[in-house]
Amino acid sequence: MAEIVRGFWGVVFVGFLMLSKWVDSYEFEDFIFNKTSTGDGAITPTPLLIALTLIQGAAAKGAVCLDGTLPGYHIHPGSGSGANSWLIQLEGGGWCNTVRNCVFRKTTRRGSSNFMEKQIQFTGILSNKAEENPDFFNWNRVKVCYCDGASFTGDSENKDAQLQFRGQRIWEAAMAELMSKGMLNAQQALLSGCSAGGLASILHCDEFRTLFPSSTKVKCLSDAGLFMDATDVSGGHALRDVFKGVVSVQGLQKMLPSNCTNKLDPTSCFFPQNLISNIKTPLFLLNAAYDFWQIQSSLAPPVADPHGLWHDCKRNYEKCSASQIQFLQDFRNDMLNAIKGFGASKQNGLFINSCFAHCQSERQDTWFADDSPLIDNKPVALAVGDWYFDREGVKVIDCAYPCDKTCHNMVSK
Repeated sequence: MAEIVRGFWGVVFVGFLMLSKWVDSYEFEDFIFNKTSTGDGAITPTPLLIALTLIQGAAAKGAVCLDGTLPGYHIHPGSGSGANSWLIQLEGGGWCNTVRNCVFRKTTRRGSSNFMEKQIQFTGILSNKAEENPDFFNWNRVKVCYCDGASFTGDSENKDAQLQFRGQRIWEAAMAELMSKGMLNAQQALLSGCSAGGLASILHCDEFRTLFPSSTKVKCLSDAGLFMDATDVSGGHALRDVFKGVVSVQGLQKMLPSNCTNKLDPTSCFFPQNLISNIKTPLFLLNAAYDFWQIQSSLAPPVADPHGLWHDCKRNYEKCSASQIQFLQDFRNDMLNAIKGFGASKQNGLFINSCFAHCQSERQDTWFADDSPLIDNKPVALAVGDWYFDREGVKVIDCAYPCDKTCHNMVSK
């Protein structure tokens, strides 16, 4: 089980964490649930529930999930001053890096719309309440479902395994559908995403910009998408091995940005650290310096820690030894070094807090609440809003652990 140490009005954050096999560990966010209660035990008002919409014309374009079913999205229309503003959130949910686990993925909502939730909650950056989402509450808000297994980038197939790798076509079909529903007239637009969706928001950021005239204000937000090409606890590169599989299985070599593949191997060009400096559209990076998912699945996955020396530490930061904490500090330093050039650009934004967390824009307790994580007394929602609306430049980097007492740190049991 996983839980959050602190939370929104006494939130208890629970979830199932499958770490017995590497194939499970990189889909961590699939196993998280949260239960919100007020301090006196009463249940808070039910969040906004938004129905699934399938893209009916997608199949004719070959824009289908891994199993050939239609892709989908959830949309809540804007109103008032936000009627012509659009926020697009790309869903996360790991990747599939072998034919075997792509075939398995077809039996889940990450690979087939047959298993997608018919309704989902819109919270955090998707909330329709000004007190929960002060800058974007009345925008048209969309969550695009993720069912291709490669951060919306592939365009190939494996006929023998009956697998369709059509992430790029799904992206294009979703954007065309939304343009027909009014996004064509957007005066303001923000492309966001969490985790694998945060990587997708980086990969598609400049492409998103081209959908609109120059008069439209367009920016991008990547939440927990800064996956590092890090050395794991065994001296290997566990996440590079996974990404290499994703690129190979889905044939991404020709789909990744040419301004990167002209210089580096395709696998390197699936890592954001090699992409962000080439993004022309304003981009905001929201990331925990001690990203909980990356600790679990990139730094100390079972394949890199066969004797379980990191078993306790990676589940609860308070149980780490001094040498393990130093290893995590080195990871943070590598992250900060990787974003130096990116951060030097005036148009870009940063919010790097020293928390053990993953995805902070979709959860209400970490996006905007009475006890949200802060840097310089500013919560994530206001930092993103200040940057998007040019109220002020936002490039905030937290002091190193353990100085930040506002974190909603994750631990697992």
